[in-house]
Amino acid sequence: MRKKYVLVGTGSRCSMYLDAIAKDFSDVAEICALCDTNQTRMNFRRDQLKEKFGIGPLPTYKAADFDKMIADIKPDKVIVTSMDRTHHKYICRAMELGCDVVTEKPMTVDAEKCQQIIDTKNRTGRDLIVTFNYRYSPRNTKIKELLMQGIAGEITSVTFEWLLDTSHGADYFRRWHRNKNNSGGLLVHKSTHHFDLMNWWLNSMPKTVFCMADLKFYGKENAEKRGVTEFYSRSRGSAVAAKDPFALHIDENDKNSEMMKLYYDAEHEDSYYRDQSVFGDGISIEDNMNVMVRYENNVVMNYCLYAHAPWEGYRVCFNGTKGRLEFNVVEKSFVDAEGQEDFARPGMREISGDKKEMVPEIIFQPLWGKAQEIPYEEGDKSGHGGGDARLLTHVLRGADNDPLGHAAGYIDGAKSILTGIAANISIKTGLPVTVKDLVDLK
Repeated sequence: MRKKYVLVGTGSRCSMYLDAIAKDFSDVAEICALCDTNQTRMNFRRDQLKEKFGIGPLPTYKAADFDKMIADIKPDKVIVTSMDRTHHKYICRAMELGCDVVTEKPMTVDAEKCQQIIDTKNRTGRDLIVTFNYRYSPRNTKIKELLMQGIAGEITSVTFEWLLDTSHGADYFRRWHRNKNNSGGLLVHKSTHHFDLMNWWLNSMPKTVFCMADLKFYGKENAEKRGVTEFYSRSRGSAVAAKDPFALHIDENDKNSEMMKLYYDAEHEDSYYRDQSVFGDGISIEDNMNVMVRYENNVVMNYCLYAHAPWEGYRVCFNGTKGRLEFNVVEKSFVDAEGQEDFARPGMREISGDKKEMVPEIIFQPLWGKAQEIPYEEGDKSGHGGGDARLLTHVLRGADNDPLGHAAGYIDGAKSILTGIAANISIKTGLPVTVKDLVDLK
């Protein structure tokens, strides 16, 4: 019997769920209604589902009519892919109205909203899934297996570096994410992926967090320091933006493009501009972040997130009593000035001219002896390193066979954001933060 789903938040992130329900999981799931603050955006998604999959046309509900949608449709589950700061509102109300919930990460953006979700979950007894697709990536799964096997012995410390490039990284400074009230900053919105991986890999949770972070590259003041004299508020119609490799350019001649339909055509309703300048005023998030975390199991992690790198990927090094486990992932090796991106082979980076060097992704070096490369099966090519397809199977079909604990619930969702929430507090106070003081997880 198919479960009935409704979705709130019809921006770019919802595509993965709508496509999956309409196609590969149509035998167990049915999308029954859409909800958003923006009617134009909903209309596009409604028409898209009709044209691509023959579904609908579905009923649409403005956000103010969320309760009416639940009463009309009587869904089994609500999928939440709205702006981060609104997640708690829809999660809690859906559970209060008798629905289970699937929410995009981050579960929410601050401790108060996190506590509200936990209390509502405990009061209603409804199910809440948080979708951490990076857990499901075959390479990240391999790291979990190796740590469980004890290859490096007892882990004592971890160094974790995540690089966002001048395309992906810059995009957070064009969109609503640039306002920390909306997203919790990158330490919550983006790093929730990374902090969840660490909680999962170490089978622990953060105990103490200290952070130093700043806006050092993006923003008008930083651009002026580097000698920039011409500025623009958004890319559309700007001659200055036309020369700026950091600007987002949506092809206005392609009237049917998804970006046009979702954003330019929808601006008249809410004045949300998707193509804001990364060197404009009003950016309240950081682009360089350094976090130190002590976990409950006494492991200490040094974490760095850098949002204007020339390539994209991450490096994680686990130091243990039996040796060192190193993990190197190149997701994009470069972006050129015209915005062309090179999605290179995993681990492949150009080092000079046509010469290329293969950097092994997973390496273990014992305390004595040679380092060894550890292979893994890459699997399919779905998003997030092959994690999306596996995640969707667990979300839509169930996670009955889950020996590594991939499926994440509300406690996992809370633990992942608590590192970032504590880091944001530490930035303000200049002091370390005790995580258990922020939220009652019981």
